[in-house]
Amino acid sequence: MIRAAALWAILSAQLGAAPASADCAACHQAQATKFHGTAMADALEPVAACSILAAHPELSFQDRQYRTRIVRQGDKSILSVTDDRETITVPLLWAFGRGHSGQTYVFEYRGAMYESRVSFYSRLGKLDLTMGVAGRSAETLEQAAGRKMDAIDARNCFGCHSVGAVKDGKLHLEDITPGVGCESCHDGAVRHAAAMSPGDAGGARMRRLATLSSEEMSDLCGRCHRTWSQVELNGLRGVLNVRFQPYRLANSKCYDADDARIRCTACHDPHGALETKLSSYDAKCQACHSAARQTKICRVAKTGCAGCHMPKIELPGAHATFTDHQIRIARAGDPYPN
Repeated sequence: MIRAAALWAILSAQLGAAPASADCAACHQAQATKFHGTAMADALEPVAACSILAAHPELSFQDRQYRTRIVRQGDKSILSVTDDRETITVPLLWAFGRGHSGQTYVFEYRGAMYESRVSFYSRLGKLDLTMGVAGRSAETLEQAAGRKMDAIDARNCFGCHSVGAVKDGKLHLEDITPGVGCESCHDGAVRHAAAMSPGDAGGARMRRLATLSSEEMSDLCGRCHRTWSQVELNGLRGVLNVRFQPYRLANSKCYDADDARIRCTACHDPHGALETKLSSYDAKCQACHSAARQTKICRVAKTGCAGCHMPKIELPGAHATFTDHQIRIARAGDPYPN
């Protein structure tokens, strides 16, 4: 594991570095322009560049006998946790999540990476327990600071929130580019860009994602958003699995593994910001459900389909709602469908 001093050197160098996807942007300017500033593009950032921590220079949280503070010092944010007998003080290194709902931090302590026990929540404007730890008491000062990440945890977290950090199944933070990039979804993008420069059309060939079936697209997006099989195998039951959109979509009665009208990209532009206007999805629903197609149509409303049939679910501990992608007739009082 890279030591803290070495990590800070890497972070400083990266702040002015060109993104790994710069070669792609030379040809695909429209997609690159739209993608810039999206939640995926900003899925990870070094703490030195973290606008949330810069805007909140002093944050605090009390958890039983443990008091946590995050204090901004220049371009660093320092985490300190104390029980009034001992104190752990470490610099935060990475901010995971853009912060639209929340943002969680990673630091190094005694040669290992830790996920902070507290996260920043935009709805609250302050710190609260990181999702997943609510109801689990910290028994030691170390646990009050954060959860120790094993090699698989670190690889998966950085692998989904950045480019270049995982090679041959191992974490290489020295090669990281924060945030999701072209290479995250387009396998072979680096080879493609290298071959395009000298005009090697044969070497530049890569799979066109537009040709993927619904199931193939779900598996691609599910690398980070969890596939149906991953959730089933891990037994992730209850409202917390509403975050795993490919799994929820596959549970829909209308899901068809071969029908492109219900794949992820039929509704979401992967290069653009998330569309939050409900009416913008009506045409997507009507691609399947319309009188002209002699399919079932809604008797209640003609617009805002997703607002009723893909309800917002309040996620415990997240201080945010998530759209449930299990398309259904959702009635008030119905139990959460697994």
